[in-house]
Amino acid sequence: MRLVKFLPVDVVGVGLNATDTLIHVPRYPSRGAKVESALVEVLPGGQVASAVIACQRWGLRTRYIGKLGDDSAAALHREEFSRAGVEAHIAMVAGCASQQAFILVDPQGERTVLWRRDEKLTLNPDELQREWITSARALHVDGYDTAAATLAATWAREAGIPVIADLDDVYRGVEPLLEKVDYLIVSRDFPERLCGEADLKKSLPLLRERYGSRLTAATLGTDGVLAWDGSLFHHAHAYRVPVADTTGAGDVFHAGFIYGLLHRSPRRHPPGGRD
Repeated sequence: MRLVKFLPVDVVGVGLNATDTLIHVPRYPSRGAKVESALVEVLPGGQVASAVIACQRWGLRTRYIGKLGDDSAAALHREEFSRAGVEAHIAMVAGCASQQAFILVDPQGERTVLWRRDEKLTLNPDELQREWITSARALHVDGYDTAAATLAATWAREAGIPVIADLDDVYRGVEPLLEKVDYLIVSRDFPERLCGEADLKKSLPLLRERYGSRLTAATLGTDGVLAWDGSLFHHAHAYRVPVADTTGAGDVFHAGFIYGLLHRSPRRHPPGGRD
């Protein structure tokens, strides 16, 4: 068997892609109502896929690993990865629709997401190659393909590669993954769902202590982000800009964090948790 040598990249992403149908409405519809849509757009999205595309556009070398169906949505994603210059390793599932999201966007830019994902789109650990991970400077994961993300994070940890996670739900089997994450940046309500504590100034230190992360943080929408580094809390305000659509805002925040992390510290992390 011939071994393939992969060129090094700055960041590799293992996780979600989705085809987003954005439906702009003049108001959020009440039950049973009919509302005319001002604009409908079909765009590639997904937590990890969007973050990887953003990193690539900002000048980082990127790799994406995920799964798609064999429909027109899959072609849309492949074209976007190719156009952006992302090295994409995508498994294709015959006879399966790619993940879809239907997103209502109100005049203030706030979005409401309805999504569907076929179980056959789950990326399995045996579909990964170790060098895809170990030839990168950083690994970005979400929690959807938990087993695959955990294996990727294990390989990264062994190689001294920092692991960044974007989690918005407590997926089955997520705790072994959390133990391999260096920078845990989650949605506002994730810490309460996991440890039963609503106060972020209590739950973020608890998460860091329990799982050994270097940093735990929660994104807060218009209120920015709150992070705990083991000694201090850091609160960064959100930029005040005209908002057309909040879809993907958290994904791009994670991309910005990765970009800053790699430009701040080019060295690899020592394996096994905190410095």
